[in-house]
Amino acid sequence: MSEKATLTIEGKSYDFDVITGSENEKCIDFQQLRDTTGHITMDPGFGNTGSCYSSITYVDGAKGILRYRGYPIEELAEKASFVETAYLVLYGELPKAAQLKTFSARLKEHAPLHTNLEHHFSGFPTSAPPMAILSAMLNLVACFHPEVLEVPTTGEEFDRTVALLLSKVRTIAAFAYRMAAGKPINHPNPNLTYCGNFLHMMFSNPYQEYEVSPIIDKALNLFLVLHADHEQNCSTSTVRVVGSSRANLFSSVAAGVCALWGPLHGGANAAVIAMLEDIKKSGRPPAYYIDRAKDKDDPFKLMGFGHRVYKNFDPRSIILKKQVHDVLEALHLDDHLLDIALQLEEAILKDDYFISRNLYPNVDFYSGILLRAIGIPLNMYTVMFAIGRMPGWIANWKELHDHKLRISRPRQIYTGHTTRSFIPMSDR
Repeated sequence: MSEKATLTIEGKSYDFDVITGSENEKCIDFQQLRDTTGHITMDPGFGNTGSCYSSITYVDGAKGILRYRGYPIEELAEKASFVETAYLVLYGELPKAAQLKTFSARLKEHAPLHTNLEHHFSGFPTSAPPMAILSAMLNLVACFHPEVLEVPTTGEEFDRTVALLLSKVRTIAAFAYRMAAGKPINHPNPNLTYCGNFLHMMFSNPYQEYEVSPIIDKALNLFLVLHADHEQNCSTSTVRVVGSSRANLFSSVAAGVCALWGPLHGGANAAVIAMLEDIKKSGRPPAYYIDRAKDKDDPFKLMGFGHRVYKNFDPRSIILKKQVHDVLEALHLDDHLLDIALQLEEAILKDDYFISRNLYPNVDFYSGILLRAIGIPLNMYTVMFAIGRMPGWIANWKELHDHKLRISRPRQIYTGHTTRSFIPMSDR
């Protein structure tokens, strides 16, 4: 007999099924609530609302757990490349050698952009934000490949479309940077790794091809692995909502880019660097800013601490912290911003104010430092997040269609005027 939850309204009781997930998560199935009782639930921000069943990613914020398809993020970060991780997120299993070879070959095949597509970059002003360019160009790619507009979620067509999107997103990102910097574009080099190819397109010049350091290649791989998916966050939910109208994959992920753009989501890593730069420029000790953050009347906020889901350490931040130190040591870089970051972290982890509120360092706290060490410019930080999150967006779009979910349509409680009669202009 299935477990039930009883809701009593105006003396009348209603039973609803209690659903248990594979990790013993529980939810009350209110899908028939409005039809049965005439009521809806109110949950601004959807913090307590389940929108779907998913087998892609598991997060336990209380315990600091993150797993893709059952694999702990710690193991994937240590042992898997981004290409392997993308395959896992998309198809549910780690690739065998032959599958990985085929998948990698497809990524190399689809890296170049159509020549006419390249010309569109010159139409953007040099001040255009790279995220705006990325979103627009993703939609434009679909115009040059109309066969992807009605792609199935299985089979050869889907496999080709997935590779096309995962490959072209990094090419678009690199071209957007080169355009904004007033530099000529670098075409993809099929002899390089996924990350190495991106770095080549970003940083090579006509006189010298960028030499991809194994340390930097590994660091960028790690960054992308840690961002490959993260359950039903703002941008992933946006991809699902847009996809639920049966919008094509490219327009759905372009909407995800726009959602990710915000400083409370993907833009947070750039906000961390901006905060550290401000602290450095002021010459004031980190303790001064910690006191400001604790003052409820002061609008200042410490960026990079706390998380909507994690009530413990964000496991990705622990992995990134070690990687940041390894990169700085290997490249012999001395970054004063990291010193400030470590001082902030040390002080906050001893402060009851932050401990009681579970405000621990999150992934954005260290990812900005890592991207800075790699040489990624600040306006590209959120773009890097989008490249990493692309497998998760595609997998969620696919899952939405496989589950044949109906179009997303939240309800509301109306609080405006009741019926009024129109007043002619002469009487107003």
